[in-house]
Amino acid sequence: MAMSLRPTLTMVPAWLWLLCFSIPQAFPEAQPAELSVEVPENYGGNFPLYLTKLPLPHEKPEGQIVLSGDSGIPAEGPFAVDSDSGFLVVTSALDREEQAEYKLQVTLETGDGYVLWGPQPVIVHVKDENDQVPQFSQTIYRAQLSQGTRPGIPFLFLEASDGDAPGTANSDLQFHVLSQTPAQPSSDMFQLEPRRGALALSPEGSTSLDRALEGSYQLLVQVKDMGDQAIGHQATATIEVSIVQSTWVPLEPIHLAENLKVPYPHPIAQVHWSGGNVHYHLESQPPGPFDVDADGKLYVTMELDREAQAEYLLQAWAQNSHGEDYAKPLEFHVVVTDENDNPPVCLPRGSSISIPELSAPGTEVTQLLAEDADAPGSPNSHIVYQLLTPEPQKGAEGRAFALDPTSGSVTLGTVPLQAGQDILLQVLAIDLAGAEEGLSSMCEVEITITDINDHAPEFTISQIEPVSLPEDVEPGTLVATLMATDADLEPAFRLMEFAIEAGDKEGIFGLDWEPGSDHVQLKLRKNLSYEAIPHHKVVVVVRNVEKLVGPGPGPEATATVTVLVERVMLPPKLDQENYEASVPISTPAGSHLLTIQPSDPMNRTLRFSLVNDSEGWLCIKEVSGEVHTAQSLQGAQPGDTYTVLVEAQDADEPRLSASAALVVHFLKPPPAPALTLAPMPTRFLCTPRQDYGVVVSGLSEDPNLASVPGPYSFALGPNPTVQRDWRLQPLNDSHAYLILALHWVEPGEYEVPVVVSHNAHTWQLLVQVIVCRCNVEGRCLRKVGRMKGMPTKLVAVGTLLGTLAAIDEVTMAQRDLLTCLRLYSQEIAEPRLLPHSHLHALGPGEEEGPESASRQHAPEGGRLSDPGSRSWEIGPGSN
Repeated sequence: MAMSLRPTLTMVPAWLWLLCFSIPQAFPEAQPAELSVEVPENYGGNFPLYLTKLPLPHEKPEGQIVLSGDSGIPAEGPFAVDSDSGFLVVTSALDREEQAEYKLQVTLETGDGYVLWGPQPVIVHVKDENDQVPQFSQTIYRAQLSQGTRPGIPFLFLEASDGDAPGTANSDLQFHVLSQTPAQPSSDMFQLEPRRGALALSPEGSTSLDRALEGSYQLLVQVKDMGDQAIGHQATATIEVSIVQSTWVPLEPIHLAENLKVPYPHPIAQVHWSGGNVHYHLESQPPGPFDVDADGKLYVTMELDREAQAEYLLQAWAQNSHGEDYAKPLEFHVVVTDENDNPPVCLPRGSSISIPELSAPGTEVTQLLAEDADAPGSPNSHIVYQLLTPEPQKGAEGRAFALDPTSGSVTLGTVPLQAGQDILLQVLAIDLAGAEEGLSSMCEVEITITDINDHAPEFTISQIEPVSLPEDVEPGTLVATLMATDADLEPAFRLMEFAIEAGDKEGIFGLDWEPGSDHVQLKLRKNLSYEAIPHHKVVVVVRNVEKLVGPGPGPEATATVTVLVERVMLPPKLDQENYEASVPISTPAGSHLLTIQPSDPMNRTLRFSLVNDSEGWLCIKEVSGEVHTAQSLQGAQPGDTYTVLVEAQDADEPRLSASAALVVHFLKPPPAPALTLAPMPTRFLCTPRQDYGVVVSGLSEDPNLASVPGPYSFALGPNPTVQRDWRLQPLNDSHAYLILALHWVEPGEYEVPVVVSHNAHTWQLLVQVIVCRCNVEGRCLRKVGRMKGMPTKLVAVGTLLGTLAAIDEVTMAQRDLLTCLRLYSQEIAEPRLLPHSHLHALGPGEEEGPESASRQHAPEGGRLSDPGSRSWEIGPGSN
């Protein structure tokens, strides 16, 4: 804040005014540089005290000078600015211990706060003077001093403070011992470092301490400021030092079990320094999991592993607060005791071991060696061996291998081994001398039983079935292939050689085989002769190429091949190389075409057959060779040809045969006779369509035509309506079914034209059918009276029975119908109640209902059309 100093300023010399006005008055363009000024604390002169001239502008604009702190808050206190002279002044004494520095700033502002100049930073330093007295942190210090403490090692650090400026002589403190009580055995038992205040034994005190009685010393100490200068402030304090006996003694070795299951860190020992102000430090060689706390307790921080490190050397230090050692470190050993925590480990082996088969019992196979990482010489590392596999064979006396449990030596046992065996020898290595609680591991050894040539080769078949060869067979023909085996496994031991041992003095046969092959081919080398030698017995022997060990070859090393020589016969011959025949396409089945004959019929008996008769149109008599048509030539077209192969085999020698081609030419059929009409009796069918129809017979009344064999064919007339409403289904070669083609046909009387063809003759039948409405049982509802000229029921049934009986082939259903009709005819002759039949009685316009009182006398499945007339008609199933 600005203040008025006019009474004082009037006394300023004139030269000072001239100096002020001679400075150019201009606004600084740059930020004013920081001003620094120093003021002595506790200033005892007149106030205000002028500190420094502020660099205000020469030409002051309208405004006021504002003095504030460094944060912009207006300054309150002992500082002000003389607005007339521009000097910064202080108005009262300052205390450095209260505040050592002031940060101010000066600005020139308008009345509304607008800054015209500044801010100008100013720092005021309060200069220290020695106005503070040193002070000890304690009036009385107490410390324990252990015997054996090295000289010069501080056991107590004095602390004192001075409020004057740090780093100056005013606060430069030094410590001194003023007096020692008692003064025995030496008056200079202790030394005090002036600067640090560190109290320690003097060299003289160190040598005299062991002669001093246990008790205490009292020291009067002084602290003074101003360093080495004689002037300065000072203070005193008392130190009580207790002398105690040393407890810093070595420890016995510490034994710790490995893998110890306890909470960690786990205490194991304790060291103690009897003096005061002690800090403990611990190191181990090699570094291990050990630690020490402030009380000197030693800890292990985790489980130990004897196999990793069996022993540690620990060193413990007692140090003051500055890390200086009071005495030499204590050394002691930590021994890790063994625990059976390591199973035996089998040493790795290389490739598998090879042992020849038939080796003598007791032959050494291998020497097992296992190692245990536990303590050598202890039970934990005492290993024994136990053989696990291979196990003894069932029923065998002894084992294939023997094992020494102590040395681990494996030898061959009494059970022989076979070549080619790959044996995995498994041995259990157990520590603790095999005790039940011992640890174990598996040792595995791969053993291969190698082969020796102790098996002779043998033929797989020693007697070859007789081989028949014609006498004209060419030399070089393969006669037989003989296979041989060798039980040895080594390829060199399976090499074989073959030779003819007997049965071929003339050299007719020879042997061919590839080196290393297990089969040999017996081949013909010369021509055979039935008259000279009709059969041969060739004996072939097989031998090893390598030398055989053990017994020689057995009887299986030979094989006998029997060869039968066949007399050569010529194949038969036919009288023609090719055969031809021409037939109309209307030729019926069974028609004779031609006869195949041999060229030398007196010499041998032949059996004939046809090959490639794809349509099945032809057949041939096996002995006579006569060729006939097997069925009608349906599908053949005039001008086409049909080729089959005729084969003739010798009846005594089936392998001898001859063949020739038979070509059949198809011709147009002869002109057919005029179509004749033949009426058919009336039949009944009901609609909607049921599963039955009307039987249509193709048998002709012409005795000449009826005697000609062959099938009848049926076809509907060419009327489109007839072909739409009706269908014909073949029954056999002479009869067919006429059925409804539509589900519904309007009831009424119909004449259905049916064209019949037989043996190139054709005629037409007019089949009369009455279509009536069906009831729920599939029978006609229409009532029919006696028609003029209509036969009686007995006659009708008899006629139907005769017709069906004339059919050569009938189905099972037709046989049931014949039986039914016979029973029905007996019922007509002698009325009685019959079982269910396929007859259906009809009455013209009559509806089936309960009012038909005569129904109880009708056969089951039919009814009377007129009780008085006893007229019955054929119903469902009367085909």
